[in-house]
Amino acid sequence: MDIPLNTRLRSKSLSEIERTSGSSGLSSRSCLLPCSHSMVSLSKIPREKNNFTQVNSSPDTLLNEFTPVISDDFDDENYTFQCSCPGLYQCSVTGLVFLMKAEGDVVYRTVPWNRKLLAQHRKKPAGPLFDIKCQQQSVCQLCLPHCEVISTGGGQFLQVAHVNDEGIEFITPQRITESHVVINITGFSGYGNVKDEDSPPDPVQALVLLFYKPPVDLDLRSFLNVLLLPRNVVIRDVQRTRRKLIGDERYIDTPPHCKLHPKQVYTLSAVPEDDLIKVQPTEADFDDEYHDSYFTSFQVILRIVFRDISLSLKEKSSSTCVWERDLCIFSPTVGTINLPPSERLLNTRSCFIEGISEPNLNSLIDKLLGKKVITEAEREAADTKQNRGKKARFVIDTVRSKGASLTSRNCLTFNPIFCTFQHLKLLECAEKVLVTFYGMKLSTFKRFMVILSPTLCIIRC
Repeated sequence: MDIPLNTRLRSKSLSEIERTSGSSGLSSRSCLLPCSHSMVSLSKIPREKNNFTQVNSSPDTLLNEFTPVISDDFDDENYTFQCSCPGLYQCSVTGLVFLMKAEGDVVYRTVPWNRKLLAQHRKKPAGPLFDIKCQQQSVCQLCLPHCEVISTGGGQFLQVAHVNDEGIEFITPQRITESHVVINITGFSGYGNVKDEDSPPDPVQALVLLFYKPPVDLDLRSFLNVLLLPRNVVIRDVQRTRRKLIGDERYIDTPPHCKLHPKQVYTLSAVPEDDLIKVQPTEADFDDEYHDSYFTSFQVILRIVFRDISLSLKEKSSSTCVWERDLCIFSPTVGTINLPPSERLLNTRSCFIEGISEPNLNSLIDKLLGKKVITEAEREAADTKQNRGKKARFVIDTVRSKGASLTSRNCLTFNPIFCTFQHLKLLECAEKVLVTFYGMKLSTFKRFMVILSPTLCIIRC
């Protein structure tokens, strides 16, 4: 699942973006920016009029948020901003802020860092590297998101690397705000935050990102992958990169923000705490250096389908909780949930007939009789069946024949997994499920649970 691109940020003034941190400066040159075969040609971008209010580049200039046009070509994803008037504009996907002196088309993308080149200058990445083009040369100021905690003295070692065909230069920021590094620009190509390799490991603004990998086929296990990343990563890039490396995952949109200490050891715990949930590894370091691979920090293995779990991230040394969330990871399949009760019974008929034990079947028949789901004559007819399989077949077909409304009501007794759950308490459902199906063969039970996965979360809620 991709993150929504229409999330609105509050309007800010230019004075909020500007907090002096030093004077402009630059240093050494070498190497080149990686080339791309898929960069969109500016001459081919259709012009569309944007409905932004025209503003002046004064300290009270309002920040207008825009959602870029996104084009995905081969391995690159390009963002396009079509600006119709001067002003201050922030990208809702990357967090980049452009101060525009006139109309223009800005095309940008993230590209890999040349770490060997940075190491030659004793630098390391402190955020994504953006390759930025503007044919009209109308961007006069660029604000790059950072993750430093400025209020506690962070950001003193930040610089902006400018990478182009001629080499690399390191620009001392003109201004630094709580969220952005501000530089004036005249040329275009690659820009990204860097800092000294030996800079102190001060706490940084960070994100805890969650990606859920649901069960596959007959395997009931699912995986919740937990990533600890600096705040200024581009979440869309994280999703796209992990899709290539890991495959399909569902991004869980929950408040991700926290403060983490680089090189500090953290532990992750999950609730409920039992043998059906395993967290691995037991501890992990937080690495604030920007990486392109976005590897998993913790993996939560769920041995059955859960609906709700709670996660908490703590510093190992002090046991201080730095991030805690209650999560709903269950997303029912609409097609299964919307099936009529009689069809849901039909979908699980063969598993029921094959798997339910004789004692549980007899107990179920008694409950169906007590709830007036079946008649005394139907109970006697079931008892005349010569073996368990024929009796189970008779019982489920009898209930299915009762009609849609009756089946929906009687599913509450027959099996809470089959019902619509509108009037059921979850704990009652869980109790009935466990009682009804404990007699199944393990292999059959697993197949049964996979078929019914959209509603199995009630077992552990």
